[in-house]
Amino acid sequence: MSLEIERKFLVKNDNYKNESFHKTYIKQGYLNSDEHRVVRVRITDKNGFITIKGKSNAAGTTRFEWEKSITPIEANQLLLLSEPTLIEKTRYYIKKGQHVYEVDEFLGENLGLAIAEIELNSENENFEKPDWLGEEVTGDLKYYNSKISKHPFKNWS
Repeated sequence: MSLEIERKFLVKNDNYKNESFHKTYIKQGYLNSDEHRVVRVRITDKNGFITIKGKSNAAGTTRFEWEKSITPIEANQLLLLSEPTLIEKTRYYIKKGQHVYEVDEFLGENLGLAIAEIELNSENENFEKPDWLGEEVTGDLKYYNSKISKHPFKNWS
């Protein structure tokens, strides 16, 4: 069993772009997104993935995660079965200290939303916080990609 430990933040500005060492386009959809598990299909550049994530702990930092590579053809076929709406985003990778932040700039119906994530080895691990990092939204279900796919940012009031 693999555990994912991560924290999520909004971003104050786009200064992270100047610090990014890589970026990639991501398209993803959900085959299942109930409160106990999500099954995600993702395409990044030339790679496909299927991922299963369990329910987060009370703090929203830790949950079960299993991921397997699949072909882009398989991923595109599975995306045809996904729940509405597909998520499209550009992901920027920024190294800070011993960690790498992933900043997702959402596109399409979620244009204008940007979320930074950092994966940790433990829930209490210390990490460097860059000046572009904003409010922490770890555990706020509203900012989970599976929720954003059902309630796009453009509809938030």
